[in-house]
Amino acid sequence: MSETPQRLLIIDDDEMFCHVMQRAMSRRGFEVMVAHDAEQALAHARQSPPRIATLDLKLEHSSGLKLLPELLELAPACRVVVLTGYSSIATAVEAIKLGAANYLCKPADADEILAALEHQDGNPDAEVADNPPSINRVTWEHIQKVLQEHDGNISATARALGMHRRTLQRKLQKHPVRR
Repeated sequence: MSETPQRLLIIDDDEMFCHVMQRAMSRRGFEVMVAHDAEQALAHARQSPPRIATLDLKLEHSSGLKLLPELLELAPACRVVVLTGYSSIATAVEAIKLGAANYLCKPADADEILAALEHQDGNPDAEVADNPPSINRVTWEHIQKVLQEHDGNISATARALGMHRRTLQRKLQKHPVRR
């Protein structure tokens, strides 16, 4: 008697990433569904609730953080790994608070994602960096935190930070600063 494959939902607006990940996960025995936006993801979850999911933090027309609770409402047993190219402490904390099992920075491959899904408990032996983050990284983190507090509203965030909206937009278009 063969075991039914685990259902995996990949939610990402990057079609190439989805294609590569779908192939890699299918080869590992998963039944893979792909969604490029929140609407497609929720439709898949209603029709066939996934056991695991990867969720991009920044979807083209919405936030993965807004989608996460809706997804978990439809599939409460689903373990979700949030993936992002724009990592920050604020978004990592919010993702975990909202029910994500883990949070990974892109690029992440199939093995890293599976390891993140399997790792259920915190690691008290995790390495603590010897050097503090740079001032540029701290600034990036603060902007992300304030942006999150204002539900992604650029104008409200700029007012809260005391900067011009266009200046904030330019800062947000840059890639996150490395530690």
